[in-house]
Amino acid sequence: MKIAIIIPARYGSTRFPGKPLVPINGKAMIDHVYDLAVKASKGYKDVQVIIATDDERIEAHAKSQGHDVLMTSDTCKTGSDRVLEAAVKLSDQPDIVINLQGDAPLTPLSALEKVIREFSANPEARVVTPVQQLAWNDLDKLRRNKETTPFSGTTAVINKRNRAMWFSKNIMPAMRKEDSYRHGGELSPVYQHLGLYGYRFDVLKKFVNLPEGKYEEIEGLEQLRFLENDIDIQCVEIPHDDIVHSGVDSPEDIDRAETIMRAKARVA
Repeated sequence: MKIAIIIPARYGSTRFPGKPLVPINGKAMIDHVYDLAVKASKGYKDVQVIIATDDERIEAHAKSQGHDVLMTSDTCKTGSDRVLEAAVKLSDQPDIVINLQGDAPLTPLSALEKVIREFSANPEARVVTPVQQLAWNDLDKLRRNKETTPFSGTTAVINKRNRAMWFSKNIMPAMRKEDSYRHGGELSPVYQHLGLYGYRFDVLKKFVNLPEGKYEEIEGLEQLRFLENDIDIQCVEIPHDDIVHSGVDSPEDIDRAETIMRAKARVA
């Protein structure tokens, strides 16, 4: 099984131009993400890690660090489009493509490892993505965040086979008898979705060529296009105590990311 971990990285972010090259604890953000991918791929023979960018500055930096990098067009509408364009250019075509965002240096290693393992263990998996069951205090925090930024955080509803039934920017499921659930244990029935995806190559090709879905447009969630077209999404669960942090979206997030990374380094 050949796997390509592709890291889409744009320079021209509206809120934070040039963020893939911004240093975090003395190392460019994109380098942290690349190192994470390399670490997750250890133990597998046929895994490539590639940065996909439309900017020559990112390309030059990647090459200076010895990273594999491919230039893509500046007309890609989404990260998935950029990932597909890069994958098609590979001389050794992959069976599995993993989309690891270039602004997600705080992605838990366990999330990436579990996505890779799921494809190895489950030949029926077409799309794989991680979720995390929220402890009650984390659910309360998510609710507070949504008071000021209602479209932060995505929740997932999964079935007994760990396949996604739905994703939403609303908190799902609603709980009519929440107090009784709270007394039932530390974990709530709410799963939060992490924006990391693995696809079988043929499924990614099909996905990118499908029109935008009705609910995808309403919610602003690209993954709903799969469900609206009857493409199963297999969810893998990461431990609830493996702390999940959001991506780096603004200059203000750099200090937070540096603090988190230093804390992780001390624990390691």
